[in-house]
Amino acid sequence: MRPLPLIIILMVLDHVAFNGSRVTVTLFAIHEGASALTVGILMAMYALLPALLSVSAGRWVDRIGMEKPMMLGSVAVGFGTLLPFVFPGLITLYATSIIVGVAFMLINVAAYHAVGELSTPEERPINFSYVALGFSTSGFIGPILSGVGIDRFGHRVTFLLLALFTVLPILALAMRQIPFPKPTPRPHGAAAGDVFDLLRDTPLRNLFITMAILTVSWDVYNFAIPVHGIRIGLSASEIGIVMGTFAAATFAVRLAMPFFVHRVKPWTMLVTALLVSGASFFALSFTTHIGLMMPLIFLLGLGLGAPQPMVLTLLHESAPPGRAGEALGLRTTLINGSQTVMPLMFGAVGAALGMLPVFWTIAAVLIGGGVFADRIRRRTTG
Repeated sequence: MRPLPLIIILMVLDHVAFNGSRVTVTLFAIHEGASALTVGILMAMYALLPALLSVSAGRWVDRIGMEKPMMLGSVAVGFGTLLPFVFPGLITLYATSIIVGVAFMLINVAAYHAVGELSTPEERPINFSYVALGFSTSGFIGPILSGVGIDRFGHRVTFLLLALFTVLPILALAMRQIPFPKPTPRPHGAAAGDVFDLLRDTPLRNLFITMAILTVSWDVYNFAIPVHGIRIGLSASEIGIVMGTFAAATFAVRLAMPFFVHRVKPWTMLVTALLVSGASFFALSFTTHIGLMMPLIFLLGLGLGAPQPMVLTLLHESAPPGRAGEALGLRTTLINGSQTVMPLMFGAVGAALGMLPVFWTIAAVLIGGGVFADRIRRRTTG
């Protein structure tokens, strides 16, 4: 098998364990009598340390290559998910959250870097869309596996089942049959620099601003739509259907991405995605019926699901030589930082002022981001 599909498969298998562990940790903690605050802290632990360590991890990947970080990450994900099977209890869940969160961050940075390095510029958007499709698949499998496993076998055995998904990645990496690309050396005499050098680079800074807007919007969606659904009287099943519609849209647009990559320029795609997402959020603030919510949620899924392959392509191509892993690490920092902070901030706004200001604020940010991205598009296309 060619190295690129195998790397994506290994990444997806590790993501099943990672994503499933989040659900299983949550349900096991509730089963053990944990409070909502405790569950929130456990989930925050998945993102907090990765937010602090991602840039350093990216520099490490730039320096030594992708194979060792992927191997270490796979072993650690397996170890972290196995811990509650061996030592069940609430204290162990804290260790699992920290270990699995940091470990998958390492896999994420290394594997994305490998995909970028193994792709030609023409292939890169398509290959990153395959990665996104894989994540959509594992994001679907992990929670279902956890739920069915808990109902059939209990929480402890479910952790064991999730750990088994890391066995193939560990064996494949241990056998060293994947020809990973060698690290890209920095130009002779180039200083190591710091992360702020990346932000001083205008094309990278523009891209990071756009990524931040999309990341915040996705995180707001994850908590705002269920809250809005409850407030307008939707049942749990109806909210599940609405959320499933969003997931279906992200899968569909990523499946169609190979058709678009050679027909739509990256910044044009980003402008369209931002404006569609902003308009969807604004319209959703006025909906009170599931029949109206579902097409708007589908549009929102198309808007937020489309940019990832293009963003990763632009990031890989814009990063200075020898610093692509560091740039990916900074992207991961933005994502994990947003996952830690934004739900708390917008949740406080929603509790104090209601959900309308939340929807209107994020809609305004997205539409403003679309205008910002359009200016960049005009400059880059002359």
